[in-house]
Amino acid sequence: MKFYSTNNKNHKVDLRTAVIQGLAPDNGLYMPESIPVLNQAFIESLSTLSFKEIGFEVTRALLGADLPESELEKLIDHTLQFDAPLVELESNVFTLELFHGPTLAFKDFGARFLAGLLGYFAKEQNREITILVATSGDTGSAVANAFLNVPGTRVVVLYPSGKVSVAQEKQFTTLGGNITALEVKGTFDDCQRLVKQAFLDVDLNQKFFLTSANSINIARLIPQSFYYFRAYAQVQQTAPVVFAVPSGNFGNLTAGLLAKRMGLPIANFVAATNANDVVPEFLRTEKFNPRPSIQTISNAMDVGNPSNFVRMLDLFQNDFKSLTDLITGFTFTDAETREAIQQVYRDNGYILDPHGAVGYLGLTNFLKSKPHPGIFLETAHPAKFADVVEAALKNKIELPERLQKFMREEKKTVVISNEFVNFKHTISNFK
Repeated sequence: MKFYSTNNKNHKVDLRTAVIQGLAPDNGLYMPESIPVLNQAFIESLSTLSFKEIGFEVTRALLGADLPESELEKLIDHTLQFDAPLVELESNVFTLELFHGPTLAFKDFGARFLAGLLGYFAKEQNREITILVATSGDTGSAVANAFLNVPGTRVVVLYPSGKVSVAQEKQFTTLGGNITALEVKGTFDDCQRLVKQAFLDVDLNQKFFLTSANSINIARLIPQSFYYFRAYAQVQQTAPVVFAVPSGNFGNLTAGLLAKRMGLPIANFVAATNANDVVPEFLRTEKFNPRPSIQTISNAMDVGNPSNFVRMLDLFQNDFKSLTDLITGFTFTDAETREAIQQVYRDNGYILDPHGAVGYLGLTNFLKSKPHPGIFLETAHPAKFADVVEAALKNKIELPERLQKFMREEKKTVVISNEFVNFKHTISNFK
């Protein structure tokens, strides 16, 4: 499979180059040259297959020509060590729990897949691979834990100071070893900008073998498509379903679009955001107006210029009508998010995290006019946002033991400004 840049379809590279570069030299994102459609027999047999069998078939269809089958099996076995169970909350309203991995967030799937692929490619390298990752919360912890002590790799996590939850922060600032956390005085968008600038900087690319672990990396995106297939397999219906995706950088929704293009019967997508409503605004007005992000209680979605938006446009060949026929946008306030947490707990005894609450609101609003079986993604364990959830419910929630372990450890960070010169100086002096 070849991968092209969204800025130039004539710029094509192989899988290894796309994964290691992360970002194309022209600042575009890599996309597969063609998207295979899985046969109908596979779709109809989903309910009889294990999660690993599903992941293997999807990966083989996309990357089977690029990796030996034995390596594909190892990669999927490493990635899918935990399930993504579906829970029915109300009639035709399901939540897909994506928080059963080691860092209790959906990004464990993509991070482990990427770590496995880079570990495979690193065997061919005689230089250390430096992985840069900007995080608004869960990406940093998932990537840091996936790559911890992986030979031949070093991870640099950039995160906005004071804008991630304490639990999220502890999961990537306490590890040490080959993990370095940079606490940036700014927003997530500043962190993302610094990472992108690093890939275009000649000096840094001469000194380091750089790659990215954000959802700009195609190897983060592909495995996120697996759990859409897994969710459909558990619905026990053959009708097309609606997926509501709490959205920030829009990698998760883009992965769902990939699953649909591969043949999964999805009727519609709901792009559910907090106050950072750049994409819902575009879906209403056809005007894309990126702007500084606003801090909210669903902080992992605090993104004012979502990188994967260009992939969404690319999948629809910039056809606004086709895109809006499939995707509907909703935006919700912090107050509405808190009310949803309270309502779902009161009515169903189920505890949502703030991001899942935004997804629930998006789905239930959409289903008022278009009844379908609907699934919203519960992207992180509510205990990762205990301060918000406990304040909403006026109840203490139990921290899982693996999260308690992180909370007991000491935070270790390097504080930097949001200026590229400061960031460049800091990493240039790494030993």
